[in-house]
Amino acid sequence: VPPAVPGVTFLSGGQSEEDATQNLNLINAIKGPKPWALTFSFGRALQASVLKVWEGKDENVAKAQAELITRAKANGLAAVGKYQGGLDSAAGGQSLFVAQHAY
Repeated sequence: VPPAVPGVTFLSGGQSEEDATQNLNLINAIKGPKPWALTFSFGRALQASVLKVWEGKDENVAKAQAELITRAKANGLAAVGKYQGGLDSAAGGQSLFVAQHAY
């Protein structure tokens, strides 16, 4: 990436939650100069497990909140290149690709 670019945003783009987190971690674990800011924008890769656990039921709110905290911690570690992997989540390894998805 040219140094003149002020920032780069990594998108999860249909990757599984675990793949997106691992890839974010790998990018941030690279040593050397990085003249640009790196951030990430995860939609499905942050919420798929949460929604799967919640199922729209009030009785599942606490479990869904715990799932969100787990995913947020994993991505927080990956954002600084310190994610070790192996978190078990409801949709962790499931592909989140949606054919012909339009934004």
